[in-house]
Amino acid sequence: MKKPVVAGVIFVLIVLGVIIYSSLNLAKHRVEVCINFNGRTNCKTASAATEEFAMQAAVTNACGEIAFGVTDTVNCEHTPPVKVTRLK
Repeated sequence: MKKPVVAGVIFVLIVLGVIIYSSLNLAKHRVEVCINFNGRTNCKTASAATEEFAMQAAVTNACGEIAFGVTDTVNCEHTPPVKVTRLK
């Protein structure tokens, strides 16, 4: 085979390897967070490498559905959760 073809095949294999590796469940912590903001409550589950990142992601996701606009979203994300459940 020609060198460009071999280089292309190796490149594709490396990209596939990275995709497969990154899609494995590497998250060590999984939490469910419930947020009550402006009379609305929403619960979301998130996973991450640390518990802090998992909680941040869950809060962001929960606030994304109950807060409207930038100011509401920021205020919602600084609201203490009404419930935190550690799942993993």
